[in-house]
Amino acid sequence: MNRTLRIGTRGSALALAQTGHVADQLRAAGANVEIVTISTPGDRSHAPIAEIGIGVFTSALRDALANGEIDVAVHSYKDLPTARDPRLSLAAVPPREDPRDALVARDNLTLGELPQGARVGTGSPRRAAQLNALGLGIEVVPLRGNVDTRIRKVTDGELDGVVLARAGLARLGRTAEITETLEPIQMLPAPAQGALAVECRVDDVDAEHLLQSTLDDSASRAAVASERALLAALEAGCSAPVGALADVVEDLSDEGTVVLRLSLRGVMATEDGDLLRASATGDLTAAEELGRALAAELLDLSGHATASPARRS
Repeated sequence: MNRTLRIGTRGSALALAQTGHVADQLRAAGANVEIVTISTPGDRSHAPIAEIGIGVFTSALRDALANGEIDVAVHSYKDLPTARDPRLSLAAVPPREDPRDALVARDNLTLGELPQGARVGTGSPRRAAQLNALGLGIEVVPLRGNVDTRIRKVTDGELDGVVLARAGLARLGRTAEITETLEPIQMLPAPAQGALAVECRVDDVDAEHLLQSTLDDSASRAAVASERALLAALEAGCSAPVGALADVVEDLSDEGTVVLRLSLRGVMATEDGDLLRASATGDLTAAEELGRALAAELLDLSGHATASPARRS
């Protein structure tokens, strides 16, 4: 490719770190790239995410891409709306970072070591619901801001701890500040947490081929596709906080040979704070079907009706 690829990103430290990693890989493959910073409504607002809506961190990037102001957009995949944008192609899902959540707490404490009444900050209803369900007697405090802002509330003594995505801390080189990495049995992450989505225009076949051949990881793409299919189906049936995590696992086929399959776990909070959990395993080639099937099971457990539940894999 002879032209210079303009890669669009938000201006936060985390977004720039993520985009810099993508740019480095493209440069290593011989591409000419430049990074273009774009301000989004989410960056300019201090309101809770639930109030300002899905897509606040991605819509400006996507519009700039569709309008030809940039050639590539790099997103935290979990920030993207589940509905497909027909103007754009999801050209690559790079290898996923560790998707788990992490605690940064005072005095190097773990969740179980925090005292009764400890104040733990998070801006995520999903994290809040799962923290409350652990029954540890902590107070969950609403929180917005970048990684620096959130961790500073702990170091300044305003909060006893904050829960963040481990992947973001890793990309910023701050894993040493983690006092506990939360296992999925304690807290299932957000669908697509730790994954990046790299988009180009749907008619830009040269860019799409370069991005796919250089960056895409098929296992990460399949895992995230199943998690987001679960989320999309649940968004259509309820507004509850949702967590999901898919792993690529080895299994035995009917013929006794080793095959790779997807193992998907999901959690959904009820209005009274209970957590509904379900899991299923399916073929890598039917990732979205697996997600829809598990969503139908969760909706059935919650008492919500589904218009057309998918067949369970």
